[in-house]
Amino acid sequence: MINVILGTATPGGGFPLYGDNLAAVVNETDPALHIEPHNTKGSTENIPLLEAGQLDIALCTGEPFYEAIEGIGRARSNVKILAAMYSTAGMFVVRGDSPARAISDLKGKPVAFGVASSGLTILSRYVLEGLGLDQKRNFEAIFLDKADDGPAMVLDGRAAALWGGGVGWPGFAKVAEAGGRFIAPTSKEAAAIRARHSFLKSTVLPANSYAGQTQAINSVGSWSFVLARNDLADDTAYALARAIDKGHAAFVKRLAQAAETTPQNTAAAAPKPELIHPGVQRYLKEIGL
Repeated sequence: MINVILGTATPGGGFPLYGDNLAAVVNETDPALHIEPHNTKGSTENIPLLEAGQLDIALCTGEPFYEAIEGIGRARSNVKILAAMYSTAGMFVVRGDSPARAISDLKGKPVAFGVASSGLTILSRYVLEGLGLDQKRNFEAIFLDKADDGPAMVLDGRAAALWGGGVGWPGFAKVAEAGGRFIAPTSKEAAAIRARHSFLKSTVLPANSYAGQTQAINSVGSWSFVLARNDLADDTAYALARAIDKGHAAFVKRLAQAAETTPQNTAAAAPKPELIHPGVQRYLKEIGL
């Protein structure tokens, strides 16, 4: 039995949901593997924990991964990609009776940006920077202790909006089920954001991803990844990549977001091929990628 420690994020967010289901599917698909999910503070803590050998694999949004591999604000990291998770379209959710219709309408208002160490929170910083805005200067920024504190703050009026992203994100689901609606960058704003931060991509939240959301929503965002510590054994990384692929149908049944967790997306979403773990590269070559 190969035991694998997986770092996710704080309870109530999308990462623990994804990680718990990933572990269940891999453990069922390959009895020789046992993934054990652990809650962490999120993406920005997961990379140092991987580097320290305290985690074997971990979930991470694209922005902290980009900063780590480029050495922005820290030494360059040598963590590797095990799998692409899903693309994340970042946006705000507000109550249905909110007067806000655009990001500019939220200026000066209390906005819950998420847990400070979360990759989603970092995504909001890059998005706002692309619009010439700042979390703390232009908003009454609220940083959460736990991701699942956010929806209640919007619903009871303590926050005018909650930032988040992606399909199946629990915070969005709770507000949407109570009649909430979404605010994303306009096409002009999205172009300005991408012009300033080229690593961000055009993304789409498909129609009917959440209650009452009947139209697709265009936004900007990035890919999230399952990362591995650099010295994870090649055979273990290969076995994990194979189990994730073989268990794909079961994973999608458990979690809609998992539809994007494919070897094809892993190959395509990696900023550079050499950032993919050698054991995963072996599996990708084996299946013709």
